[in-house]
Amino acid sequence: MAAWFTFTIAFSTTLLSQVFGSGVFELDLHEFRNHKGLLANGNACKPNCRTYFRICLKNYQAVVSPGECIFGSTMTEMLGTNSFSALPRPIRIPFNFGWPGSFSLIIEAWHAPYGNLPVDTNNPDFLISFFAIQRQLAVGTEWSQDTQTDKETELSFSYRFICNESYYGESCSKKCTPRDDRFGHYTCNRNGQLSCLSGWKGKYCEEPVCLEGCSERNGNCSSPGDCVCRDGWQGTFCDECKKYPACKHGTCQMPWQCNCQEGWGGLLCDQDLNFCTHHHPCVNGATCMNTGQGSYTCTCLPGFTGVNCELEMQECDSNPCGNGGICTNLESGSKCTCLQGFEGSHCEVSLQTCDDSPCFHGGKCREKDNGRSYTCECPRSYTGLNCEKRVDKCTSLPCANGGLCLIHRGTRMCSCRAGFTGSRCEINVNECAGSPCQNGGTCKDRINDYTCACPAGLGGRNCDRILDECSLRPCLNGGLCSGGGGPGTPPASCACTPGFTGSHCEFFAAVTSTVDGGEIQDGFQWAAVSLAVGLVALLVLLFMVGLALRHIRRQAEREQEDTETMNNLSNVQRANLIPASQLKNTNQKVCLEVDCDSEKLNFIHKNYHLDSYNSKSKEFKDEKSQEDKSLIYEKCLEDKVPLSRMYSEKPECRISTICSSRDSMYQSVYVIAEERRECVIATEV
Repeated sequence: MAAWFTFTIAFSTTLLSQVFGSGVFELDLHEFRNHKGLLANGNACKPNCRTYFRICLKNYQAVVSPGECIFGSTMTEMLGTNSFSALPRPIRIPFNFGWPGSFSLIIEAWHAPYGNLPVDTNNPDFLISFFAIQRQLAVGTEWSQDTQTDKETELSFSYRFICNESYYGESCSKKCTPRDDRFGHYTCNRNGQLSCLSGWKGKYCEEPVCLEGCSERNGNCSSPGDCVCRDGWQGTFCDECKKYPACKHGTCQMPWQCNCQEGWGGLLCDQDLNFCTHHHPCVNGATCMNTGQGSYTCTCLPGFTGVNCELEMQECDSNPCGNGGICTNLESGSKCTCLQGFEGSHCEVSLQTCDDSPCFHGGKCREKDNGRSYTCECPRSYTGLNCEKRVDKCTSLPCANGGLCLIHRGTRMCSCRAGFTGSRCEINVNECAGSPCQNGGTCKDRINDYTCACPAGLGGRNCDRILDECSLRPCLNGGLCSGGGGPGTPPASCACTPGFTGSHCEFFAAVTSTVDGGEIQDGFQWAAVSLAVGLVALLVLLFMVGLALRHIRRQAEREQEDTETMNNLSNVQRANLIPASQLKNTNQKVCLEVDCDSEKLNFIHKNYHLDSYNSKSKEFKDEKSQEDKSLIYEKCLEDKVPLSRMYSEKPECRISTICSSRDSMYQSVYVIAEERRECVIATEV
């Protein structure tokens, strides 16, 4: 009983730990062979074995035994006779709970003698074969092949376990139903995870994806691809503010502003402040300046003149001819007449030769164009047409990352910005090299700076400030942490859930777990095990107490029976007991011999017929003479084994001698058993 109770507790715990799921176990019978057409008992089917199958699916067993089909059972119709190919489609056994990953399967082949299924399907005389397997099986669409033999039969089959629609996971316990409504817009992948439809996001794909570029701060959407502006914003992407109503000549940076444009003033930017801004009188790129009272002046660009710079000047007015050349205005442009020794459109080209020593700073003159022109080969530090310019050494030394090239004592060098080093400022200084981040913070190098990514509960530039101790030292097993928020707050402490104790709720406490909404809370398994052990111990104790009480009760009943028997015998003895003197001197010559066997523990009483006292005893009168009887009696007395001694040697028997009166025809001797009822009552007649 205790073992059955323990099994019930364990099995119930297993069922409670299983989550609800949905799937189907499929069994495909391929071929059954029974060439000799025999039953399991060796008899032949008449005329053939009309075969059908019984399927039993149950929990995993190390040794598969018949019993309750916990996972389900089914029975096929008659599929064929003797050897045949089996079902064209698989046998399906549905599940409404999570697949445990293992099973035991019993397949029985039965004979239907009358063509239909028999009424008594448990008659062993009709059993053809018995096949039993136990396997580990993962959820999947692939079939597992198997072949089993039993005596003269063989069965080939395959099996698998697949999830029903909308169920996923290793045990088909994860449910995911595709939907496209206001509660979500998603499908399900092969692992049962949500996969949002195009245009949707969020945990349950209930948030629409707005138009790309739509401001997350200023806009939102109720359907994918929209961009609905919040109040105060406008534009395709809700990135344009709305001006204050009736603002005429103003702009805004935030909603409902009216920032006046140049030349306008007032609350609604409708007051004209200057003529230049509102009327723009200056033309041809001239700059207008207000001089007050509605007047203005225009600053013209070169080549224009007039009040509003509306008149174009003559080209010669700007003296375009150099080196003393004379300018002449033409209808379209101008013409320069150059002095001797110069040429070009603006007389900018000198016609000097090497004879004129045009090269400065030690430059070497070389003639070209047959002596009409020249070129100067300049020293390293000078350049220009006539070597008149000093060479900038920094030109050939570009400094990277904003560095500035300097010439110090004739040497070029780069002056780097903060955060960079190297001869050309090309190396970014790693500010994280000194590990400035504390308490496990992660350092990220930046230009001339660094930042620290701090763990939860820490803050500050170097993660040296505690923000929340509860984040650093969380409570275990569902405990609630409080305090530890920084200076001025109490230290962090854990309020443990029932069943746990310790500063971090890390220790298990012997309390009864509760059930909330059909789900077992933390600690339930330990509580269930403790309860099962306690109940088993209580049952064993009650069983032992019952056995003890039963033994005591039987002992009392025996003692009561013995007491009543002795009382009855005592009453008879007081009336009929023969004194010892009379027993010794009786002339009946009755010899009573009691023989107790030490191995059998039985008393055997031998009665010797000494004489006959009435007419009926004459029919059984012994042929021995009276003298022989006397000799037997005397021999019995010579043995000197009194009844009391015999009783003392064998405590199992109590001997009582009950004699009738002298005139009675009968004398009786009783041997009464106390503990063992193996003593025989002997009566002398």
